[in-house]
Amino acid sequence: MPLKIRFRTILLVLFLSSTCTSYAQTNIDCLSIDASGLSKRAFESFENDLFTYYKFGNDSIKTYRTFLAEVASLSLDLRKLPSSNSIQLTREFKKAATGKNSLWIKLSDYENQEAVKKSYPSTGGKNQEEIMIFNYRGGLIQCLKNTSSSDDFKEIITTLEGDGNVSTSLISQKIYYITDREFKTGQIKKFIAFDIYYSILMVIEKAFQ
Repeated sequence: MPLKIRFRTILLVLFLSSTCTSYAQTNIDCLSIDASGLSKRAFESFENDLFTYYKFGNDSIKTYRTFLAEVASLSLDLRKLPSSNSIQLTREFKKAATGKNSLWIKLSDYENQEAVKKSYPSTGGKNQEEIMIFNYRGGLIQCLKNTSSSDDFKEIITTLEGDGNVSTSLISQKIYYITDREFKTGQIKKFIAFDIYYSILMVIEKAFQ
């Protein structure tokens, strides 16, 4: 085989191999990390809430971006958007916050309490709940980051790993401006579900009792 043809063949094989590897990585179902199925049920409930509330049909880009815009502008109607199912799943997340890979964990359990992540107000009093923090170092979030093809998304997660004390509205603004092609990916949609939607519900769920 001539050297030039052999060289082109090698390049083609390397390209196809790289493409297949990238495709496989981006199609990993990170929700399967949660063997309890809670994360999967929560994501399905989140999407059901979103599409029921905004009524944009199957237009996921418009639905998600409208949600992010309302969170960023603090105009989201939290009395109407959450379903009773999503509120109940939020309470299950609180009960499940028992390990370092949980989506939300107790502050006292966090491995580095000086690197305080996104915290939530407690009720106060003798039966005061321990402060819960969002775990950007947890398995599910790290899976979303590592399987994403979006450099902008990865940069956002890396920033939050170092300083999670960033408002939900600011995170919404940053995610809002990710390109449409990247925005359609499951990694970004699932991040929006947990770090934005359920993070909000973790704060307000008591108002629905």
